[in-house]
Amino acid sequence: MSDKLKLVVWSREDYELRLSNIRRRLEQESIDALLLADNSNIYYLTGRVFAGYIYIPRQGLPIYFVRRPVEMEGDGVVYIRKPEEIPAAIGMMPPQRLGLELDVLPYSTASRLAAIFPEAETVNASPMMKQVRAVKPPSALQMLRESGARQTHVYNQIPGLFHEGMSDFELQVEIEHISRMEGCLGQFRISGDSMELYMGNILAGANADAPSPYDFAMGGAGMDPSLPVGANGTLITPGTTVMVDINGNYTGYMTDMTRVYALGTIEPLALKAHQCSIDIHRELTGMMRPGTPAKSLWERAEEIVTRAGLKAYYMGHRQHAGFIGHGVGIEINELPVIAPRSRDIIEENNVIALEPKFVIPTVGAVGIENTYIVHSDSAERITDAPEEIIYFDR
Repeated sequence: MSDKLKLVVWSREDYELRLSNIRRRLEQESIDALLLADNSNIYYLTGRVFAGYIYIPRQGLPIYFVRRPVEMEGDGVVYIRKPEEIPAAIGMMPPQRLGLELDVLPYSTASRLAAIFPEAETVNASPMMKQVRAVKPPSALQMLRESGARQTHVYNQIPGLFHEGMSDFELQVEIEHISRMEGCLGQFRISGDSMELYMGNILAGANADAPSPYDFAMGGAGMDPSLPVGANGTLITPGTTVMVDINGNYTGYMTDMTRVYALGTIEPLALKAHQCSIDIHRELTGMMRPGTPAKSLWERAEEIVTRAGLKAYYMGHRQHAGFIGHGVGIEINELPVIAPRSRDIIEENNVIALEPKFVIPTVGAVGIENTYIVHSDSAERITDAPEEIIYFDR
């Protein structure tokens, strides 16, 4: 039996659709060829991750330059030891404009790749690839639905994991365990400068008000200054909430969902804020249609929060996040971004996580996050755990 692996995992139809999506953008940007090296973009086109590069000319067949693993096969697969071997293997007129993922490549790597095409103008193709990946192909939508269903199954088991005297960290470990046993891949892909997180964010009580250096909707002090976000060992006590925002990557395409759990009696202000979050979801999903400016969703949510008198607690208390939603898919923070200065326009088959949240001092964080698929006339929710606050002791 051969140990060789087929490089492209997707079906032929799916692969051709993904390739045509990239080529359409190359045409729009007047880019002659694209050289991909980022894992997320390699996965988008092939359905797997390998060490190497994909050379995609605007016309002609892509070439897959593989360094590792060995024993991969398929049309256009070429094994290389170093990127300087790429031009000779292409065997055609070099590109005049070459797209590189300059937002994510290390400077030394980008310089090296540019140097092997000395006659080419190098342009940043990272924004283009973000736009390509923002509109999901049918196969990705099905994978996202599967991740959403499995993530929901895990969330529905969380109340049974709690016991008296538990800390937020202990609860997180139990949730991580059951998530992995239910098939969570564990990988939490994030794009951006210094964006780090392990499996998700669990915030209990006052720790929800601890500012974090990361650009997440919620913070938390974390267990160590080397990763200052999330659970910090706070005991779960009566009158406080526990916000759970845990990894939803079950298929390579991940969903994002937040739910709130509590112990004892929660003060009315927190209950009001939680219901306001649900109300915002209902309002914004009615607006989330192709052609809608993303910033208009932010503006409408601001109106609802201001009218409710909850602005001081909205998207944080001591430190406020500057967005209430984002695309999800291969990475947790894709396009479009729901923010006040966003230039994004909602498109059909965008997949968007909305997360209007609040932090109530001494009580904790409240509010929900759901992942939605944008259709021409509706927004399909694919994270279906109960939205109300769920009490551990009831």
